[in-house]
Amino acid sequence: MLDDPAGTLYPCLYYDDALGAIDWLERAFGFQRRLVVPGDETRPVAHAELVLGSGCIMVGSSNLEHGWVSPDRLSGTNQSTCIYLPEVDLVFASAVAAGAKVIFGIEDTDYGSRGFTVRDPEGHDWNFGTYRPGTEWTA
Repeated sequence: MLDDPAGTLYPCLYYDDALGAIDWLERAFGFQRRLVVPGDETRPVAHAELVLGSGCIMVGSSNLEHGWVSPDRLSGTNQSTCIYLPEVDLVFASAVAAGAKVIFGIEDTDYGSRGFTVRDPEGHDWNFGTYRPGTEWTA
């Protein structure tokens, strides 16, 4: 196993409007652009890296040739991104103000976490909470 404080997993999410998604992710969740590599007319964003705390996600324009599509093109959601935050209430308010669809409102769980789940404008689900994988549950 690698012992890397920045982590070793970097979800890569595809959007039909990747530039719009980057703007929305910044406004709704507080992500910051680290890198945006322009593409061409059919794929305006070849690659982008957005950071939140010590975490990073990658964002790109949908690429039908490779089968990389926005969840809006699918009949359901097959994944969600989970993000640890010590204070979720502020991000929840920001996400709702930005137009996120609330899947699960803020709740305190029986295992000691406080969190919520929202869906972004193109159908990606986002889970924010105080639970950190690898820590003991309090239930």
